[in-house]
Amino acid sequence: MIIREQRITIIRVSRPRQHNVNDELKWLGHSLGLFSERDKDSSLYRLFVELIKSTRGNRPITSDELAQRLNLSRGTVVHHLNKLLESGIVVAEHNRYALRVRNLEVLIDELRKDVRRAMDDLKEIARQIDEELEL
Repeated sequence: MIIREQRITIIRVSRPRQHNVNDELKWLGHSLGLFSERDKDSSLYRLFVELIKSTRGNRPITSDELAQRLNLSRGTVVHHLNKLLESGIVVAEHNRYALRVRNLEVLIDELRKDVRRAMDDLKEIARQIDEELEL
């Protein structure tokens, strides 16, 4: 069994005031710590949207295809894919990438489970330390 590090960041960001799918997708990404002000050309956002489209169509996509569709360097695409893989949002199989699940609501539920497992592990270790230090 391979145990891989997973980095999940949650940032409390004000929700968009009006219903606009692009603003809501950006809000979702910001809330998950994916998008930052450093991403001047919104390349990670655009990559995220392309992954949503390909996953919904049940067509995992290669980094080369993403680079071509988004007019980005393959290095930029791979950098962003690694961030999405590390967060547990994207999975890779046979050099093709897709969202972990086909539905964003289910994706959030899966991430919630990941966070709960991590918190349960932290709590257990904290309990053991407390016992050892007789706190």
